[in-house]
Amino acid sequence: MKAEFVIVGAGSAGCAMAYRLAEAGRDVIVIEHGGTDAGPFIQMPAALSYPMNMKRYDWGYMSEPEPHLGGRKLACPRGKVIGGSSSINGMVYVRGHARDFDHWEESGARGWSYADVLPYYRRMESWHDGGHGGDPAWRGTDGPLHVSRGPRDNPLFEAFVQAGAQAGYQTTGDYNGQQQEGFGPMEQTVWQGRRWSAANAYLRPAMKTGHVTLVQALAEKIVIRDGCAQGVQVLRNGAREVIEAGREVVVAASSINSPKLLMLSGIGPAAELKSHGIEVSADRAGVGKNLQDHLEMYVQMAASQPVTLYRYWNLISKGLIGAQWLFSKRGMGASNQFESAAFIRSRAGVEYPDIQYHFLPIAVRYDGKAAAEGHGFQAHVGPMRSKSRGAVTLRSADPADDPRILFNYMSHPEDWEDWRTCIRLTREIFGQDAFKPFVKHEIQPGPDVQSDDQLNDAIREHVESAYHPCGTCRMGAADDPGAVVDPEARVIGVEGLRVADSSVFPRITNGNLNAPSIMVGEKVSDHLLGRDPLARANDEPWIHPDWQSSQR
Repeated sequence: MKAEFVIVGAGSAGCAMAYRLAEAGRDVIVIEHGGTDAGPFIQMPAALSYPMNMKRYDWGYMSEPEPHLGGRKLACPRGKVIGGSSSINGMVYVRGHARDFDHWEESGARGWSYADVLPYYRRMESWHDGGHGGDPAWRGTDGPLHVSRGPRDNPLFEAFVQAGAQAGYQTTGDYNGQQQEGFGPMEQTVWQGRRWSAANAYLRPAMKTGHVTLVQALAEKIVIRDGCAQGVQVLRNGAREVIEAGREVVVAASSINSPKLLMLSGIGPAAELKSHGIEVSADRAGVGKNLQDHLEMYVQMAASQPVTLYRYWNLISKGLIGAQWLFSKRGMGASNQFESAAFIRSRAGVEYPDIQYHFLPIAVRYDGKAAAEGHGFQAHVGPMRSKSRGAVTLRSADPADDPRILFNYMSHPEDWEDWRTCIRLTREIFGQDAFKPFVKHEIQPGPDVQSDDQLNDAIREHVESAYHPCGTCRMGAADDPGAVVDPEARVIGVEGLRVADSSVFPRITNGNLNAPSIMVGEKVSDHLLGRDPLARANDEPWIHPDWQSSQR
């Protein structure tokens, strides 16, 4: 098989690139190891806890024992399905803060400042405010990706926002608009009651053009001859074959599988590759390094009134919700239930938010286990810009072997102070008058956990990944020895090969990563087509005027 462009991975960025290349009349083959995304477990937003815990849809990766978390192994779900992780994620839509992208530019990713990427966010969005306000001038209205808001009809959603205001924080009608900082409604990639994944938004329309062919196979390595990528060796139906690329190969296989595939292909730290008997095509020390993620903890409160979603946490109610959704795409099943959010700064002197909140009107884990207390609610909270860094490395030269993933969570001393601050600020928010009618007592970490040492123990025991791994094929200047790709996402040292997904992020962005991953695919598609980038935006983001002297 042969096409002009071969994309490895039908995830967030891969689907976006396939769509834009097909739109331009270019022939594309997309290689995806996972299968169909059909079925209610993926398409029903409220069922989000199921697909990320199903081997059918998830690669099932686990970290190595994390030395600073007592040797715990943390789950690292990655989508093994059409749509990639956009088909198993929580559907939360966050662009990131403007200063995140300005930092990318300053670190060597020229052309990736906020002024450069905002036009791509606008191009990809069809934004629906749901009557909850927002910044229309900052948003897109006719893109493939529908972005909506839940009904926010549970009183706890408004209580969370009111409590933030009572604690002295800003409110914002649109954290994806001019002002991220503050408390307000949360956005979701849900449209007409369905998960609006990259597969639904981009891949299916692209395949209808006749220019995109989807191949279900395991990509084993990139075929490189004379320093140029020629295609991709895959294992399909038990047989090996090479899918040839007439122009370029693009790796969009996730921040875990993209560096793995590069290393299997001889691109990476030379000594590591040689230790596995892999012939070196390009000695790039940064491949697999710079691994970053967001950790989060659920600060859980027992509720004094039966207003939480716990009343639906039984087989009969779940069955009724599922039936209503199947027949009408409405009701409780049509939302991810993350409908209020906040971004705040941890202390004076921090220019822009470094703490994120998801609010959920039930006390429950991602694996679907509800708190034994019954009625409750929780804030998912965590710092946004940890200085800890990990790595993805090969376990062996066998493509069937999982890579080694060590995030090295909490390895930087500042992480512990940041985390204690997160918990204490969250308790203050839950202590505001807006929550007094609803709060019974604290479930987690628990009212007796107060000292620094006690909080550190709780953090070590309870923090979980927010499932935002990135940074393992870092973008930077071509002469940067730690960079893997240049600012046009071309792999440094190999012709005809690019990487375009969350692995190219120089530094993790504020919030969930699906939106910036899709944006990367949108922008890199213009580089693939040889087009001039979209005209830079002149919009100035809101920065708290007293950020140097005030925390709120």
